[in-house]
Amino acid sequence: MTNIQKRKIVIIGAGHVGSHCGYSIMLRNGADELVYLDTDTEKARMQAQDQDDASSLLAHRVRVRAGTYADCADAQIVVMAAGVSRQPGQTRLDMFDSSIAIMNRIVVPLKASGFNGILISISNPADIVADFLRKRLDLPKAQVFSTGTSLDSARLRRILSEILGVDRRSIQAYSMGEHGDSQMIPASHIFVGGVPIRDYAAAQPELLQKLDFGAICRQDCASGCDIVDGKGCTEFGIGMVCADLVQAIFNDERRILPVSTLLEGEYGQTGVHAGVPAVIGKNGVEQILEIDLTPEEQKAFAHSCDVIRGFLARADQL
Repeated sequence: MTNIQKRKIVIIGAGHVGSHCGYSIMLRNGADELVYLDTDTEKARMQAQDQDDASSLLAHRVRVRAGTYADCADAQIVVMAAGVSRQPGQTRLDMFDSSIAIMNRIVVPLKASGFNGILISISNPADIVADFLRKRLDLPKAQVFSTGTSLDSARLRRILSEILGVDRRSIQAYSMGEHGDSQMIPASHIFVGGVPIRDYAAAQPELLQKLDFGAICRQDCASGCDIVDGKGCTEFGIGMVCADLVQAIFNDERRILPVSTLLEGEYGQTGVHAGVPAVIGKNGVEQILEIDLTPEEQKAFAHSCDVIRGFLARADQL
């Protein structure tokens, strides 16, 4: 008999972020089975039941349920979405102590389950948590990464689309570094329909005046805070980012997406997780792409890595 392997994902954390990741995955036919884990077992059970009801109206089949850490043993992907909610005015780095304390409680049963799949970390501070989980779970670096600057890059394309009046799908642009206030934009590698952005805007002086990349980067960084201040949390954007990564893994798409992965010499950085363009496929991070940064961009990226590195030292002591 042919052995058909089901696509199983365990989502740890059934709050706003975790549930929207699961829902986005379900809508895009990204899994055959979704399993929720949460310290609030009733919440996990009801999130699963609510989404399982919704799945009855889809054109494809997906089973959604609550489970235990034993479910991680045969899961191809675990999505780490556990943590406290970000509060208005709070930076992601402000969440360090509470997040690491939560991760410390999770890694023991997760490792004991025998999980050996791909872990996508969403919990903030994203870069530090991903590094912490990789070390504590003792998994290959390709298998543990965070969503990194994927959401920041999507926001960047939205901002540029509004400035240029061009569909965001025609814009190639990345945010890099920390998923946080020190992130940077390599403006020398922003393209509109394959044309460098400054060349594209050169014929339209009014556009050139609006291309203040420092201001654009600050607006990009502030987007998450603005959403948290206005509605209490971010959920839809990160949910779709997670579904995008899941799709790239299960379909072995080898898509280039900006995730936070361990750098070992790339961009002159070693021993730090940071958001960089990477090829995502069936093995997780298949390859890190090194784009040619200008000296100013390289300096900004190095600064962002230094910010992350300062918190890694604290995490290693816990």
